[in-house]
Amino acid sequence: MRLLIGGLVAAASLALTSMNLSAAPVQSLYELKVNSLAGKPVDLGQYKGHVVLVVNVASQCGYTPQYAGLEKLYLDYKGKGFVILGFPANDFGHQEPGTPEEIAAFCSSKYSVTFPMFEKVITKGDGQSPVYQFLTTGFPAPTWNFCKYLVDPNGKVLKEFPSAVTPQDKQLTDAIDAALK
Repeated sequence: MRLLIGGLVAAASLALTSMNLSAAPVQSLYELKVNSLAGKPVDLGQYKGHVVLVVNVASQCGYTPQYAGLEKLYLDYKGKGFVILGFPANDFGHQEPGTPEEIAAFCSSKYSVTFPMFEKVITKGDGQSPVYQFLTTGFPAPTWNFCKYLVDPNGKVLKEFPSAVTPQDKQLTDAIDAALK
């Protein structure tokens, strides 16, 4: 009898482990760890206390000129506790085919990007990155490149802005201003 109960306990423990039921769901963007575009680990917890704009970016998209607006927005607001996090993605029209080195060179030479950039991710569907799993809990998944997610200082998503909303759009800057108060 003891052997049977012990076996059942071990089997139940193995089932729970394989189903990953013991892992608590992510409650804040700042709980996640990702890799920088250079491949170095980054704890997003370093941005806790900041208002963050997460953007899925691509180098060969009609919205790619938004890089200039994003850089301006970053420079205008970074002294106020604001940061932009760029996540290259090749999900829409295969418009980010580059290697990390090519992406970094493009962003630097073409748009002088200084805001943090991270490794290429999948923003929706199979293989969706943990960052986008978190961002799209209660908010729509990106429908194209340059979708924007505004995150509060505690790591909670406040609002999603579609690609057509430019970095200087009043609805976005008003939302950033409100989040910074």
